[in-house]
Amino acid sequence: MAPTVTTPTSPARTDRSARRSDKRVALFAGAYNHIADGVSLTLNRLVDYLERQGVSVRVFAPTVDDPPIDHAGTLVPVPSVPLPGRSEYRAALGLTPSVRRRLEAFNPTLYHIATPDLLGRHALHAAQSSGTPVVSSYHTHFSSYLKYYYLDALEPALWGYLRRFYAQCEQVYVPSRAVAEILRENGITDGLRLWQRGVDADRFSPKQRSAAWRQAHGIGTGEVVVSFVSRLVWEKGLDVYADVIERLEAQGVPHRSLVVGDGPARQELEARLPNTTFTGFLEGDELAHAYASSDLFLFPSDTETFGNVTLEAMASGLPTICANAVGSRDLVDDGRTGRLCPPGDTEAFTEATRRLILNTDRREEMSAAAHDRAQTLTWDAVLGRMNEYYDEVLSAHGSTAAGAPVR
Repeated sequence: MAPTVTTPTSPARTDRSARRSDKRVALFAGAYNHIADGVSLTLNRLVDYLERQGVSVRVFAPTVDDPPIDHAGTLVPVPSVPLPGRSEYRAALGLTPSVRRRLEAFNPTLYHIATPDLLGRHALHAAQSSGTPVVSSYHTHFSSYLKYYYLDALEPALWGYLRRFYAQCEQVYVPSRAVAEILRENGITDGLRLWQRGVDADRFSPKQRSAAWRQAHGIGTGEVVVSFVSRLVWEKGLDVYADVIERLEAQGVPHRSLVVGDGPARQELEARLPNTTFTGFLEGDELAHAYASSDLFLFPSDTETFGNVTLEAMASGLPTICANAVGSRDLVDDGRTGRLCPPGDTEAFTEATRRLILNTDRREEMSAAAHDRAQTLTWDAVLGRMNEYYDEVLSAHGSTAAGAPVR
C-alpha cells in the first residue's frame, strides 16, 4: 500500500495567515549554523521565509565560535559536545535552565523539532508541559548510517525509539514519498506530511556554465566532466564514486572527474584519485558554476532523505546518475532525467556513466528533461506549503487536519 502523505488544500492562504502576530515558532535542531550541510541550509531557508512572512521564530541549536553559516533569524545556543571521531558534528546536551528561561520568555505557540536527540526530547517534554502543539521533521535516515559504523544490531532499538518519539508529534514532515513508505513500514504512520526540498532556480541554472571556470580548473573545452558534490564522508557513497572513476580510467573512457566539497575523507579520496580535480567547499556563484560547468552528476549515496545536491544538479541541466534509494527515487526519472542504479553496485554505476559519457545526444536529452523537472520545485512554493501545515495544527488545536492525500 502506498503511504498516505497529505498536502495543504489552499496554498494561497499561506501568506495572509502567516502574518498573525501571535504565531511564534520555536525550532529545535541538532545542526543549524555550525556545519554547512543540507539539513542546516534547509532549516535556515525555512526560518528566513517564515520571518519574511511576519512569523516570529526562535532557533535552539548548538553552535561554534566561527560557524560556516551566517544564520537566519535569532539563534539561542544550547550546550553541545563534538561527536567522537566526527568532531565537525555536535551532540546537543538539552535545555539548560538559562535556555529554558529564554524559551519560556518567547512563549511559542508551536514547537518544531528537527532532530529527535536529547534536545528534541527536552523540547517535546516542554511542549507537553505547556500544552503547546508540537510537530517534527524527518531529515536524517538514521538507520541507513548504522552499517557504516558496524552498528546494524541497534536498528530495531532505534526504530522503537523513533516510533515512540514521533507518535507524540501531531505532524511529521517527510522529504519524499519513499521516506514516508519506510516510516510506515516501521510503524510510524500518523500525521505524515510531504515536505520536499526546493531549489534556487535562478542561481542553479545551465546559464551558469562557464568556459572560464573550466579553463581555470584545467578542464578542456570538449572534455566530459563527471562531478560529485557533497560533504566528503564515506557514507555519501565516496567509495563507489572512486571505484567508478578508477574503472573508467582503466577502460580508457575519456572524461574528467570533479569533486566539490570538503570533509574528513578528502585526504584519502585524493590519494585514490590523483587525476581528479578537488575544489574544496564552494558556495554561491562558484558552486553554481561548478555544477553547470560539469556534464554528468554521479551521486551514489544511499543515506539521503532528500537529494538536495541532486536537485541542484538537475536545475543546472545535468543528467544525474544516483542510487535507487530514498534520497533520489522521487527526483530522478530513470531513463529520462538520469539513471538509478542499485545501491553499491559499482558495475551498474560504471556502465550507466560510461554510456552517457560516450553518447552526447542522450546526455543533451536528459539535460533538458532534468532541468524541466527541477523547475517544479522552487523554494517559495515548498516553504509556503510548510507554513500552511503549521496553520493546520494551530487551527485544529491538536486535532488532525484533513488534507488531500498524495500517493
